[in-house]
Amino acid sequence: LSEYACEDADVTLQVAQIIRPEIEEQGVGDVCFRVECPLIPVLVEMEYEGISLDSEALANYSEQLEEEIIELRTRIFEAAGSEFNIDSPKQLGVILFDELKIDDKPKKTATGQYSTREAELLRLSNKHPIVQDILEYRNAVKLKSVYVDQLPAAVNPKTGHLHTHYSQTWTATGRMQSNNPNLQTIPVRKQRGREIRAAFVPRDDDHMLLSADYSQIELRIMAELSGDEAMLQAFTDGTDIHNVTASKVYGVELEEVTREMRDKAKMVNFGIIYGISGFGLQQRLNIPRAEANDLITNYKKEYPGVQRWIDSTIEFAKEHGYVQTQTGRRRYLRDITSRNKTLANAAERLAMNSPIQGTAADMLKLAMIKVHAALRAGDFQTKMLLTVHDEIVFDMLKSEEDTVKPVIEKAMKTALPMKVPILVELGTGTNWLEAN
Repeated sequence: LSEYACEDADVTLQVAQIIRPEIEEQGVGDVCFRVECPLIPVLVEMEYEGISLDSEALANYSEQLEEEIIELRTRIFEAAGSEFNIDSPKQLGVILFDELKIDDKPKKTATGQYSTREAELLRLSNKHPIVQDILEYRNAVKLKSVYVDQLPAAVNPKTGHLHTHYSQTWTATGRMQSNNPNLQTIPVRKQRGREIRAAFVPRDDDHMLLSADYSQIELRIMAELSGDEAMLQAFTDGTDIHNVTASKVYGVELEEVTREMRDKAKMVNFGIIYGISGFGLQQRLNIPRAEANDLITNYKKEYPGVQRWIDSTIEFAKEHGYVQTQTGRRRYLRDITSRNKTLANAAERLAMNSPIQGTAADMLKLAMIKVHAALRAGDFQTKMLLTVHDEIVFDMLKSEEDTVKPVIEKAMKTALPMKVPILVELGTGTNWLEAN
């Protein structure tokens, strides 16, 4: 055992002596030694700590979901006029397009079957009530099988806690991935998914869960990186960015912005980050192509700094073969100069998005390092438990609430200094759903 352990250490040392100079030569020393390496002991503590799970609550929710699934299945069969295997794309396609004829020109897959993927069903959701029921059915079945019925099995019998594992190298953008079980993919846009979070609870009655979440961080980072004056001003003034965008792209006063305008502007705001096209926006919002094109055109006119930054970032990628975050994290894009237009366009979208997503990932990691150090320095008993996307979840000792919350908020706000104001939303509750 001692010989094995010594060889492990020796080989690691030899590899380190080779890699360390290369890290500096590649210009990624900052992201390695300031972000990733100091994060390791933080993640070790989080994984070791784990989080309490109310398995009984999930068992009850599983029964509730089963009732919903049965009800949805019955409604789907009634609308179809016959029973069939809803989980079979082939049978579902026949029902929707051959028998109910909900679309004149249905899309097909490479194998010639009708496409029944989620994006296609969302596009057709207003054509027939059965489509929305099918989407709800799929959502309920997935939640029950993948999360509600599986999470209790992942609880460690010795600790009574659920211990997920975090990988720092899973994604190209630097975002962390949670595995065994994966807590990053719990869908929270619908109430069904949010209910799963209600099963994550504090360790005892003396504690409560605290959620600290970066607000609109990717849009704030886009404002920072692009230096667009109008966008920076909106965040500095504390005005709702989606209302501001709606006001600009529709050419109306702020007080004249409707909920529908704001929703569309929100899609444009986030869509631009991912290089959305007029066609893509048309599909997402189910609006005429001309309106979608006008929204994007007006956006680029009203936020000229964003378009300049996008153009310069793509040019940098074509010249150097990569893009990078504020800390120097690189994402190499081998297809950026491809003669294949489809591959080149996809690489350009990655070139636009990666510095934003990657900088957000770096900011969260730096925040975790800083929060961890602050909790130790203050001798707090509050523990960091989870991180999901732009959020950190804590097991907070109730008696520490007034003192620990400002410490956590300050550490997160100052993790990666920027001109744009950084907003951290804090919430507490007897479970994760209440806290968020």
